[in-house]
Amino acid sequence: MLIRAFVRDDLVRLTELTIDTFRPFFEDSVGTVLDGLVLGTLHPEWRDDYRTLVPALHDPARNKYVAVAETAGVIAGYVAWQADLARRHGEITLLAVDERHRGAGTATALCEHAFADLRGRGVRLVEIGTGGDTFHAPARALYESLGCALFPTAHYYRRL
Repeated sequence: MLIRAFVRDDLVRLTELTIDTFRPFFEDSVGTVLDGLVLGTLHPEWRDDYRTLVPALHDPARNKYVAVAETAGVIAGYVAWQADLARRHGEITLLAVDERHRGAGTATALCEHAFADLRGRGVRLVEIGTGGDTFHAPARALYESLGCALFPTAHYYRRL
C-alpha cells in the first residue's frame, strides 16, 4: 500500500468513495430515526453535501490536508485532517475506506500518516469524531485501537 498526497485528479473518486462509504449510515441508520424525519430535515441532500465538502477538504493555506491510500494503483481510501497550530490541536475530519479494502490496515495506516503529519507541525492533541450507532462501531474500534480516549456525547431528537 502506498500513502500519497492528494492531487486534484483524485477528486471524483474520493467524492464517489465518500458517498459509497456513508450511504448505509444515511439510508439505514440516521434515515430510520423518527421515521426519516432527522434525515429529511437535517440531511435531505447528503450526497450533494459531500459533493461540496470533499473538494474543500484539501486547502494547505488553511492547514487542511488529504492523503490517499493506493493499492495496486487503485484508491483504497483517504483521510482528511486539519491543524489549529495556535492551539496545537488537530482533527481528523473525514476517513473513508473502500469496502473491498476494509480490514486490511488501510484506515490504521491513513490515521497514523495524519498523526505523524500533525505531530510534525507541533500538534499535541488530535480529535476524531464518530457516531455511537451500529454503523460507526468499526470506526470506534479503530480509534480505540489507535489509543484514542473516548469522551461520550449524545444527540437527542424529538418530533414537534
